[in-house]
Amino acid sequence: MAAISNDWLKPLSAEFKKPYYAELYRKIREEYTTRRVFPDPEDIFNAFHFTPLSDVKVVILGQDPYHNVGQAHGLCFSVKPEVEIPPSLVNIYQELHEDLGCYIPNNGYLVKWAKQGVMLLNTVLTVRAHEANSHRGIGWEEFTDAAIKILNEIDRPLVFILWGKPAQAKKAMLTNPGHLILEAPHPSPLSAYRGFFGSRPFSRANHFLEEHGASPIDWQIENI
Repeated sequence: MAAISNDWLKPLSAEFKKPYYAELYRKIREEYTTRRVFPDPEDIFNAFHFTPLSDVKVVILGQDPYHNVGQAHGLCFSVKPEVEIPPSLVNIYQELHEDLGCYIPNNGYLVKWAKQGVMLLNTVLTVRAHEANSHRGIGWEEFTDAAIKILNEIDRPLVFILWGKPAQAKKAMLTNPGHLILEAPHPSPLSAYRGFFGSRPFSRANHFLEEHGASPIDWQIENI
């Protein structure tokens, strides 16, 4: 695993010393040795690498990585540039088009968001190939909960976007009244029509950021 080396390291350093993390590290090494696991090891912590703690403005919580070949690269909902756009992201783009008028791009590579301060954090950071949720319960949740608690304690206003019940279960940790919490059904085809469409998270996030003196996110992902 590529180590976290930016300003996330200090607040997270206590986690690396805890017994659960030692067991998680052992289990993950074993999984990568004996199974096909996504994302690539050097991409596991990309949500932290691409979005330093000091830059975070918006947090989007996902569940676990895409589990098909070539998709996952460490940012929730994002896929590598050459990969077909997954159905949930198709719906995210549709809502973005309706909300802000952004054109729907030909790729699902969301690094542009991450580099502007949109932390794209899955609550579980690895998965076995073709086995959704296969690394649930081995320790990642404790680690990402620690990250969410660190974000909650930041004294500048942040936006937390919680799509679907697993993400919304983290709301109990978000106790800072200075932050904005936006909840909606998950953008998957199974639930998007139950209230995800029309929820306007992108314009609402930008309005909140601008109200508090922060620059808005340029949500347009360009064609490549």
